[in-house]
Amino acid sequence: MSHKRIPKRKAAIAVGGVAALGAAALLLPNANASQDGDTNASTITPKTLKSSGAVSDLAGRLAGLLGESFAGSYYDTDASQLVVNVANVSGGKSDIVVQAQKAGAKVREVANSAAELEQAAQMLKTRATIPGTSWAVDPRTNKVLVTADSTVTGAKWDRLESTVNALGADVATVKKSAGTFKTFLSGGDAIFGGGARCSAGFNVTAGDGSPAFLTAGHCGVAEEQWADAANGQPIATVDQAVFPGEGDFALVKYDDAATEAPSDVNIGGGQNVQILQAADATVGTQVFRMGSTTGLADGQILGLDATVNYPEGTVTGLIQTNVCAEPGDSGGSLFTQDGSAIGLTSGGSGDCNVGGETFFQPVTTALQATGATLGNGGAGDAGAGQEAGNGQDAGNGVGDNGAGAGNGAGNENGVGDQTGNEAGQEAGNGAGDKAEGGLEGVVGGLNQNDGQGRGDKQNQDSGQNH
Repeated sequence: MSHKRIPKRKAAIAVGGVAALGAAALLLPNANASQDGDTNASTITPKTLKSSGAVSDLAGRLAGLLGESFAGSYYDTDASQLVVNVANVSGGKSDIVVQAQKAGAKVREVANSAAELEQAAQMLKTRATIPGTSWAVDPRTNKVLVTADSTVTGAKWDRLESTVNALGADVATVKKSAGTFKTFLSGGDAIFGGGARCSAGFNVTAGDGSPAFLTAGHCGVAEEQWADAANGQPIATVDQAVFPGEGDFALVKYDDAATEAPSDVNIGGGQNVQILQAADATVGTQVFRMGSTTGLADGQILGLDATVNYPEGTVTGLIQTNVCAEPGDSGGSLFTQDGSAIGLTSGGSGDCNVGGETFFQPVTTALQATGATLGNGGAGDAGAGQEAGNGQDAGNGVGDNGAGAGNGAGNENGVGDQTGNEAGQEAGNGAGDKAEGGLEGVVGGLNQNDGQGRGDKQNQDSGQNH
């Protein structure tokens, strides 16, 4: 994936292995109005949800509504419905359950509450913080998913396995990964700092109004200044960086205050996906990642609030996915087809031949921590659309690359002309919206051969890949 900076002259900016995105969470309008009338839980039908913004919004509202009964949620892709877990609800048909169903979710009673799963994670932290291990909450199984890479053997494996066994098979499971957990410094459209190579993920506006981008924190602590070409002059300087610890993100400010930083992702072949908002991750949703080593790849979100024990230290609060990545992809953008920024590539195991786990820094958390907002504050082609009324096409403002952004039921919110495949069809946020086409076709097309699927891989020898 890539970003563009335009300091008086038009220039493509590297976005990839270590890039990130910043933005104020601007969720799409809620397509899940409560049903009126019938309050019988057995007759309430879950809402069909197509946009990631609507899914994220409903999940957040229900977490607040259910309180201590909330035990996580996930997106059922086959049914296009949000499933919310509830625990400790007497009889299973209390008023709170009915309210959740009327809000549009499918309600599922589970054994483990969010607090109980958090206690399990704390026990793992206390007893099994071992390099090469990770754990994340998986709401689909209502358990903590523990993973150990190939370096966890002998006494380390015994300690991890005994800790998981002590938690119980109904609370936690453990699996082996063939690869090795590592950070992926490198990326989409590469950026270069000293001997390191990363990528910029999403352009943002810093709290003081200056143009900037978010990237992986392990890139930000590796080098202070970054260029958009190997051996080039620096164009941006690290302002804030977190790694390891409570996240893996950095805010990097452009040195030229006149730089325009469009809110889009370059997916190769002169094609861009407009980034319209930042959204929280929901397990089960399809996501896309762009990186300079491996190009465009897709997969699903598998777990939230992941803890990863890298060789450099422990990082918490990450998103676990099955999207592949390789060295050079660090900081690359994780986003959805409808233009929601989700995460920044942190690290993982495996590669794009055999698969593996990949972890991402949530964009919403990075934005909150740095005080940045997504995009360039509404300037240029990152605007919110000239016509954004109900049922109207907002493509004039955001649709320079074919991405409409309507705000009402039945609005158009296509990904644009990205695939040569009519990807700019209706994908609005109301009931009955279409969510067709789009990036799936691009994934296949760009990854058919190393020349296209690997993006800027020819540059990966210029600097240390992360």
